[in-house]
Amino acid sequence: MDMTILIGIVVGVIIIGGAIALVFVGLRDSSGRIDPLEERLAEFANRGETATLEEIELSQPISERVILPAARKFGEFATRFTPQNALQDTAHKLELAGNPQGLDPTIFLAARVFAAGGIFVFLVFIFAIGSVDWLASRKILITVGFSLFGFFLPNLLLQSRIDRRQKEIRRAMPDALDLLTICVEAGLGFDGAMAKVNEKWDNELSLAFGRVLREIQLGKLRREALRDMAERIGISEMTSFVAAIIQSEQLGVSMAKVLRIQADQMRMKRRQAAEEEAHKAPIKMLFPMVLLIFPSLLIILLGPAGLILMTSVAGDIL
Repeated sequence: MDMTILIGIVVGVIIIGGAIALVFVGLRDSSGRIDPLEERLAEFANRGETATLEEIELSQPISERVILPAARKFGEFATRFTPQNALQDTAHKLELAGNPQGLDPTIFLAARVFAAGGIFVFLVFIFAIGSVDWLASRKILITVGFSLFGFFLPNLLLQSRIDRRQKEIRRAMPDALDLLTICVEAGLGFDGAMAKVNEKWDNELSLAFGRVLREIQLGKLRREALRDMAERIGISEMTSFVAAIIQSEQLGVSMAKVLRIQADQMRMKRRQAAEEEAHKAPIKMLFPMVLLIFPSLLIILLGPAGLILMTSVAGDIL
């Protein structure tokens, strides 16, 4: 029985871990990452060897050859039963997260289903072979509750990635606008200034500017590309910045003056956000102090007195 329980635990952990790994594979940092197939092609080219497509395909990691394609196939099947609004909302969230490489709505949906199903199977197996004397309703409640948690866990991870990306962009915007202002005042156009930001920096904001430049080169209007960038980032600071740039372009206002005003406003907002975080610090420190620091201090301060009191009471009794 003990060996059966152990096997069940191992199987459940593998299923749940595989589901969570799908999300982490997609949410991993993709900045500067080379496509595995292109990397293998370059490796074979440098060696001067000729290889077939099958050999190049087999040289890729198993996650790129088996796990992700299988998850994508399952996700495509599951999307047939998923409302279109839910798919569009998932795609929008992935855009806000920066389109993590290897993750699309189908894989994300498959990860949610795998996580919920893995936890459900694991708990059913444990309750079936275990000797826990619980009511059936309690077992069902625990199984359904943890399965729902597994279903929504990928959403929590994705939202965490979105928050980190937006926070990074907020911090980088004042410095980026300063560089844009300097470049425009030096005689560059706005597109050339964005190209300088994309060239000098390697962060989420510079990647967003680089995508705008590529879309403009492919024929999209600059104001449309900027609006799409603001929608992909999803913060009020970027929306107001894009609106000011489009308005200055339409009204013929000096671009350098608009950029300088925007940079000052962004720097003020960054300072206010830092002050807000500083004001939250005492509240955040309260819980670890109450749970960890204060009990330790009580043990150190009152421990000797307690030992002396216990010794004196024991002496009186004896």
